[in-house]
Amino acid sequence: MQNTEYIFGIRAIIEAINSGKELEKVYLQKDLKGALMNELNGVVRKNKIASSYVPIEKLNKLSKYQNHQGAVAKISAIIFHDLEALIAKNQKESQENENFTPLYLLLDQISDVRNFGAIIRTAECSDVTGIIIPNHGNAPLNADAIKTSAGAAFNIPICKVEHIKDALFILQAEGIEVVSITEKTNDLIYDVNLKKSIALIMGSEHRGISNSVLKMSDYKAKLPMFGTIESLNVSVACGVALYEVVRQRL
Repeated sequence: MQNTEYIFGIRAIIEAINSGKELEKVYLQKDLKGALMNELNGVVRKNKIASSYVPIEKLNKLSKYQNHQGAVAKISAIIFHDLEALIAKNQKESQENENFTPLYLLLDQISDVRNFGAIIRTAECSDVTGIIIPNHGNAPLNADAIKTSAGAAFNIPICKVEHIKDALFILQAEGIEVVSITEKTNDLIYDVNLKKSIALIMGSEHRGISNSVLKMSDYKAKLPMFGTIESLNVSVACGVALYEVVRQRL
C-alpha cells in the first residue's frame, strides 16, 4: 500500500523497487526476521537504497498505524540521475559545443536540510551541470529542502553514489579535475584555474571534507577569512566558491 509520501508493506516495497520506483529511504523494523524480510534486504542492497533499522513505534507513526509488516519506504520527491550517464552526456556536449564546460558539485555529507536546499538553489543559478551526494549521511531531499531550493531541485540533475570517492574515480577517469574547498591548505580559490571542466567539493557543516576525499583531490583551495569566526556557513561558502567559477568563466 502507499500514500503520497510512503509505501508500506514488505511485498509492496519489493515490487516498487523492482518496477523502478525512486525511493529515498527504507525503514525496517529492528530484529524482524523471515524469508520475505531477507528478500527485501537483498533488493535494497542491490539497488543501493539508503536504509535503517528502527523501532516499531517509528513505523507505526510513518504508516499512520496501517499494516506495514515491519517495513516502510519513503518515496523520493525527485528522480535521481545516473552519474555515469550524466557525465557521458556532458562530455559529448562539451566536445560539440566549445562554450559548454561541465561543472559538478559534490556534497560530502551536508547534514542540514536548509543548507542543502540553499546550495541547490545557488548551484542552479550558477550553471552547475550536476550535483552529487552520497547515499548515506547526507540531508534528505525532502519537502523542506525543495522549498528552500525555491524549486531548483527540479531543474538540476542530482545523482546519488554509494560514497563520494566512487564519484571521484569516475570523474577523474574522464579527465575532470577535483577541487576541494577546505581550510586545510594555504592556496586561495582565486589562484586555482576553474575555467576547465571541474568538480567542486563542499564538506559537512561540522567535519568538513573527509581526509580520504581530500587525498584524492587534484587541488585544495580555501576562501580568505579575516574575522574571528573560523568558518562560513557551508551554503554561503559554496555560493562564494561557485561564483568564483562564474567570474573566471565570464
